[in-house]
Amino acid sequence: MPPESKKLLDQVRETIRLKHYFRKTEKTYVSWIRRFILFHGKKHP
Repeated sequence: MPPESKKLLDQVRETIRLKHYFRKTEKTYVSWIRRFILFHGKKHP
């Protein structure tokens, strides 16, 4: 599946797993990215 068709958080998870980060780090990054997106009203910059 091309990267353009994947959702942002799926791309983040995949990249973090490729770099062999801990699962807790992945969950924390995804959580903060989700908060950032919701804070900005889901608007694209």
